[in-house]
Amino acid sequence: MRILLVEDDAPLSDAVCGYLRAKSFVVDAADGLASARAALAGAHYAAVLLDLHLGDGDGLSLMPTLRGLVDRPLIIVLTARDQVSDRIRGLDAGADDYLVKPYDPGELLARLRAIERRRGGGDTPVLRLGALEIDLARDLVRKDGALVVLTAKEWALLRVMASRPDRIHTREALQDALYGFDSATDSNTLEVFISRLRRKLGREHIQTLRGLGYRLSHALEEAG
Repeated sequence: MRILLVEDDAPLSDAVCGYLRAKSFVVDAADGLASARAALAGAHYAAVLLDLHLGDGDGLSLMPTLRGLVDRPLIIVLTARDQVSDRIRGLDAGADDYLVKPYDPGELLARLRAIERRRGGGDTPVLRLGALEIDLARDLVRKDGALVVLTAKEWALLRVMASRPDRIHTREALQDALYGFDSATDSNTLEVFISRLRRKLGREHIQTLRGLGYRLSHALEEAG
């Protein structure tokens, strides 16, 4: 999941970004409306964490742009403790949830997962591919019942493909999911991570569609 944090409190932004990156999320930070709009124009985000009181305007002015995206991100508004009216405005404008500052990063993570489950119509599924099980809710992968240890970037890559197993993921989309704007990559970095995942999970579980991209095997099924 790639997340855009729109927050002009630099220490808070750094803390939240660090926490989510440690949990294998890719996070871009914007400190105002202008930088947020530039980020939204250049990348796809699964979620936007939106502070309402920004130095260059009202965060809610971004809502029409967010609602107009073809694949609309989850939207969580960030509000001050005493601003009940802000929470109401945010939800009425189309936000999925809100968090009151100061908030615990663990609660933010739980809120993101809860919204994901609601949008999916139920619990986050455990995906099964033969002897392979991918538990998106708990960030766990097992093969033949044994835990598979993945690095943060390996898990970030697998999460993207497992979240939408029926989709062909282009190289550009997967690279975008792996790295933030400030991360330098070379031309074969994605192939290195795909190769590592195949060694750990089984080569047959990740298909290469020449000229199109990658996807998990079409045999992927939801566990009962």
